[in-house]
Amino acid sequence: MSGTGKLQRWVGEVSGIEETWNPKWQRHLPAQAPFEWLAKGWRDLITYPMLSLSYGVGVFVVSFLIIWLLFATGRDYFLFPAVAGFMIIAPLLATGLYLKSSRLERSEPVSLGSMLRVRPVAGAQVFFTGLLLCMLMLLWMRAAVLIYALFFGVRPFPGLGHVTQMLLTTPTGWAMLAVGVFIGAIFAGFSFAISVFSIPMLLDQRIDAFTAMGVSVALVWNNLRPMLVWGAIVLGLFLLSVATGLLGLVVIFPLLGHATWHAYRAVR
Repeated sequence: MSGTGKLQRWVGEVSGIEETWNPKWQRHLPAQAPFEWLAKGWRDLITYPMLSLSYGVGVFVVSFLIIWLLFATGRDYFLFPAVAGFMIIAPLLATGLYLKSSRLERSEPVSLGSMLRVRPVAGAQVFFTGLLLCMLMLLWMRAAVLIYALFFGVRPFPGLGHVTQMLLTTPTGWAMLAVGVFIGAIFAGFSFAISVFSIPMLLDQRIDAFTAMGVSVALVWNNLRPMLVWGAIVLGLFLLSVATGLLGLVVIFPLLGHATWHAYRAVR
């Protein structure tokens, strides 16, 4: 029996659901398909590269200003949750990159102005999806603070230097990291499933926000192997950006944005 067949049977046995996959949404994509999306994303990036890189610079500058604001206002305890929460709203921020890729497909002219003034086919429906993603990000940030309080009590944040030592050198810190990663993965997985295809879909089709999010979840679930690989690639490249002090976003964010458009086109 194939790997997919074994996985289907296992999920059906555990969940008690006779059929958990729907052939309507299956695209039978190989696990290595995300690397093809990356290659196409790179091709779009180096076509009029200054447009994509300027977009990436804008994302980097805004991210840097937000981090600076957190420190300036004494809210540095939000830093780690905010950095993680960035991944939740990133699909919404990449709309201009989706537009560039779609116009390159149709051999239409593209400019930075058009990338910043995106007019989705679905109109204001993008607003509702974006609002939900922002609410998820705020909920995650609040949950992260509560997790810290549950393990270390209600006390002033000791600063990044001290909190890193607390997390990595104490049993309580390791326990908090484990719980935080687990809960964060739930937030990240849910936001990934509802947004990875819904935002490009709303730019491309006249559809309502809830239908787009539902279709996105269905496409992720029914093409699980390539989507797990894609999620791992996105996470790995994002961590690389963090390791460079977010400077890597200048290139990595446009690359992932363009590649996400091609992922949508592959499953549409």
